[in-house]
Formats: sequence, structure tokens, C-alpha cells
Amino acid sequence: MDVRVCLRVRERRDVDLILGQDMLAAGWSAHTLDAPGKFLLCAEGHDRPRRARAYLVTDEDVRAEAARWAPIRPALDDLSAAALGAAHDDAEDVLGEVVDAEIVDDSADPDAALWAALRTVPDTGVSVPELMMTTGMGRTWIYDRLQSHAAAVRAEQVSRGRWRATDPHRERPAA
Repeated sequence: MDVRVCLRVRERRDVDLILGQDMLAAGWSAHTLDAPGKFLLCAEGHDRPRRARAYLVTDEDVRAEAARWAPIRPALDDLSAAALGAAHDDAEDVLGEVVDAEIVDDSADPDAALWAALRTVPDTGVSVPELMMTTGMGRTWIYDRLQSHAAAVRAEQVSRGRWRATDPHRERPAA
């Protein structure tokens, strides 16, 4: 896929470097983009760049939109419902007793679910994807909370992408 994205640049000559030869002379002035999120997009099949704008969408924005449309959301088809059920079953297999109906429930407090998961995992810790499934939150939210817990010495990273509560707060899982 041949796509070029040009954000605001400091030097005019960078426009030609990013978008292609003579784009600055043709009037594509990326150094004058004046608002957050504005950029130029040049894709295969188009003879000239297009102006575009991106917006920051946070996990909270996504949750709010999902809640807004939930009352009129159509039911899942059988295949999707089965896949969702299988994903839940896989999480239970991986986390053992950490994932139960109360924690996976969408109405549960994600912070409480995260803390419960961190406190009850074995010494090998719990992975970020497992925490995402347990809390229903996105990767950015998970890492933000993990960093907060680590800064307060409540959680620690035991290996790449695996976390647990620090020893004073941990409840060892039954063997």
C-alpha cells in the first residue's frame, strides 16, 4: 500500500520529501497547517494530496457512544454471539478464578476488576490482553492504570507484558 501522510513540517523542503517531488511548488504547503489534527494524505491512484483532519477519540468517548447506541443496537448474529462466548470461556481458562461473572460484567467497575485481577494472579502475573478482557477497557487505559499502580508501588511488571500486585497486597491463588 502506497500511502503518504504529511503532518505539519518545520521546513518547506520537507513537503517534497514526504509527498513527492514538486508538491510544494504545486501549492501543498504542509508547513502552514494551522490546527491540531490537520494533515495531507497522498494515496496511490490520486494525482494530488487531499487535506484531512484527525480527532482524538479516547476510551471514554468510545464508551459514551457505545452506551448511547446500546438501546437500539441489533442483536448479535449466531456466529458473533458464539465467538463472544468462546472469548469469555478462554479468559476463564487463562485466568482461572480471576474472571468471574461479576468482573466481566460490563457494569462492573473496571478499576476494581483490574485490581482484583492483579491481586489474585500467580507469581507469573497476568498479561495485558487478559486484563483488557477482564476489565473491558482498552490497552491505553490498562497501561495508564498499571503505571499509576507501579508508581505507587502497588503493582509490578514481572516480565514483558505481564503484571501482578506487589507482595504486601497480593492474595495467593489456591494451589
